[in-house]
Amino acid sequence: MEDRGFNIDSKIHLEQGDITLLKVDAIVNAANNSLLGGGGVDGAIHRAAGPQLLEFNRKLGGCNTGDAKISPGFNLPAQFVISTVGPIWKDGSHHEDDLLASCYHRSLEVAVENNLTSIAFPSISTGVYGFPFERACKIALSTVNAFLNDNQTIQKVILITFSHEDYLAMKKVYAQMKAQ
Repeated sequence: MEDRGFNIDSKIHLEQGDITLLKVDAIVNAANNSLLGGGGVDGAIHRAAGPQLLEFNRKLGGCNTGDAKISPGFNLPAQFVISTVGPIWKDGSHHEDDLLASCYHRSLEVAVENNLTSIAFPSISTGVYGFPFERACKIALSTVNAFLNDNQTIQKVILITFSHEDYLAMKKVYAQMKAQ
């Protein structure tokens, strides 16, 4: 049987699959600044949620890079969508790491502010925004772990990749971090 997921600890789970099918309190959308839909995971979430997500997000006035905003999940199994805007990779010297860490941290803060206990993240900024995948995984894992150490509200975090290749790469990054 093909490996498609495993628990890092009691709260963090790495998984390969489709984020739009997860029944969690919130899924995170790797959105653009307009919050009005796009390609990749953003387009998939908008299609699965239905046109109500676009209509709701029109009222949010966009979102700054590194910040996050919450919307209802509409037709998704998840109750809410937390949209965050990741940085576009330039060369690593334009605060890309800090902005990406802020995406994960702010999304978790928004979840806590709304009394949510389970959340799923895609790989933010690693698609068309060009953030190096392994570097992004390290930031995601360390930011989520640090947040959970300081906050007891969130009980389950899923870090999910669409492709099996990315899942295996994320699992490898976790193993390397654990060995350090």
